[in-house]
Amino acid sequence: MVYVINIIIILVILSVAKLALISIVFYSDIRALQKRDPAAKSFLEVVLLYQGLHALIFYRIAHVLYNLHLFLLARALSQLARFLTGIEIHPGARIGKRFFVDHGMGVVIGETTVIGNDVLLYQGSTLGGTGIVKGKRHPTIGNNVVVGAGAKVLGNITIGDNSYIGANAVVIKDVPANSTVVGVPGRITKQDGKKMDVSLDHVHILDPIMQTIEELQDRVKDLEKK
Repeated sequence: MVYVINIIIILVILSVAKLALISIVFYSDIRALQKRDPAAKSFLEVVLLYQGLHALIFYRIAHVLYNLHLFLLARALSQLARFLTGIEIHPGARIGKRFFVDHGMGVVIGETTVIGNDVLLYQGSTLGGTGIVKGKRHPTIGNNVVVGAGAKVLGNITIGDNSYIGANAVVIKDVPANSTVVGVPGRITKQDGKKMDVSLDHVHILDPIMQTIEELQDRVKDLEKK
């Protein structure tokens, strides 16, 4: 009985130590997540229950193994993370600080992807490659970029700082900084050179082509009335 109690105590101590270590090492990531997700009620809730954070922890470890050329072990760890979280991050990708995957199910990040700081990805988004060529074949994402739910950013392209990729957009060309991209294929609308706000509204983004069509429809109606 004493032996069992000792084991339980040791397990509790190890669990607390693990939580403390995660809280310290990933403190800035956790705080960024709390800031961007209104559903996050507490620091402990994020540490225990947010799969986006768990996937990031697995990735950081796998990335170290990848850089040590322990490719098989790194891939095995990333596949375990994929099974547990529904988020697939290749250990070869390079990800900056305060990275946040919201909900996360179905997110895919390819091997040669480069992600800057303060980037937010929503569920179902893909940072993927095109073709079977070796070398850089996945996108480079700048700082403070939001990639909406279901969006696909494909190929060796660059998404500029402070840009929004709208939900379900398919982006296959470079995007300048401070821009919004919507539609299939992605169409760029410049935001007057101003930094995007942090409302995180990746759904209600104006489509300049649809705006033009609606204006033409209104014009036709006016002419018909006359």
